Amino acid sequence: MRNFAQQALLFLKGLAMGAADVVPGVSGGTIAFVSGIYAELLRSITSVNLQALKLLRSEGVAAAWVHINGSFLAVLIAGILTSLFSLARVMQFLLAEHPLPLWSFFTGLIIGSVIYLLRQNPPRRKIDQLMFALGVVIAYGISIAPAVALEGNHITMFFAGSIALCAMILPGISGSFILVLLGLYPVFITAIANFQLDILLVFASGGVLGLMLFSRFLTWLLSRFHTMVIATMCGFLVGSLNVIWPWKLVTESVISQSGKVIVLASENLLPGEFSRAVGQDPLTLLCVIALSLGLVLVLGLEYIGVKYRQQAPGGD
Repeated sequence: MRNFAQQALLFLKGLAMGAADVVPGVSGGTIAFVSGIYAELLRSITSVNLQALKLLRSEGVAAAWVHINGSFLAVLIAGILTSLFSLARVMQFLLAEHPLPLWSFFTGLIIGSVIYLLRQNPPRRKIDQLMFALGVVIAYGISIAPAVALEGNHITMFFAGSIALCAMILPGISGSFILVLLGLYPVFITAIANFQLDILLVFASGGVLGLMLFSRFLTWLLSRFHTMVIATMCGFLVGSLNVIWPWKLVTESVISQSGKVIVLASENLLPGEFSRAVGQDPLTLLCVIALSLGLVLVLGLEYIGVKYRQQAPGGD
């Protein structure tokens, strides 16, 4: 049983996870990893099973609640949801008005996540290094493949929710970044900002289904191939930097049925090339500062996590 201070700290960790899941950079899984609750999170998710249902029927709500570690999940989810809904409008504004420093900040978050994860799980074996390289190739291949113009309807958002929430619990892969790859990130942010209940319910339904299935598979993978899985995820992040690169020239786009502009193809440019091609200030210094801030933020979380584990009972 956690006391009030521990519950408050867990809520703050939920806030951090929610903030991470709003932006396509560091993942909520990475935050859970850094803050020392990742193993408990996976155990709690996988405990929502038939045994919990049997306990609910035979012994009541209290027994089932204890079985699924309900207090832990409730406080953590409350923090995540609070962060999601409070940050959505901010993200919507920044994406529209200040995209260059925002995407630079995301780039820093991703680079910091890779550094953190590789420090925690050095890929020393050849197979780990091979999986890292494979992750880079796959992600880069996805990023340069012809984009699919996905309309943010109920069907696509259901499957997007399944994929994104699975990614959310992976250390290193942001659920929001998956939505960026699918072209559905603006739909997701708009739905949260405007509280479009139908979209949110469909997205959440797909997410819960995917999370229940994938968490069990992930637990099995990490228990047997931990470093290989993390190396692959880090490779995926490195390869995905091609998508996050701030200075882009849109070469092909379409207007969706809802009136949104969907980018089908773009070209990465250097800041000087961007200025000449697009006719806008590349804001190079501001973007470098934003990238550095994202990098420092993740590595700062790593530092805090190390200090917390050292001070905790039984810490090193």
